[in-house]
Amino acid sequence: MVGDEHSDLALMNYLGATKRNMLGNHFWEYYVNDAPRIVLDKLENYGYRVVSMTGVGQTLVWCLHKEDNKVPSGQDINVDPVKLQPRSELPQ
Repeated sequence: MVGDEHSDLALMNYLGATKRNMLGNHFWEYYVNDAPRIVLDKLENYGYRVVSMTGVGQTLVWCLHKEDNKVPSGQDINVDPVKLQPRSELPQ
């Protein structure tokens, strides 16, 4: 399984995933037939990196992260490190 009904459609297409609904579930999931290393390689090429991995029963779970580089050009993001709020929204 590589995603759910809210996943990025472009990414799901890139992975070659198919959307399906399992009987009894009220949500959709995306699945691939590739081996995990193939999917992880594709996700690395897409900008993701593995943060952690664990086993749950006979299932392996990888946690990945992609840096968000969508900072509007010419704008400085000024964040209060304590409250993690933009400084413009802090009480004066």
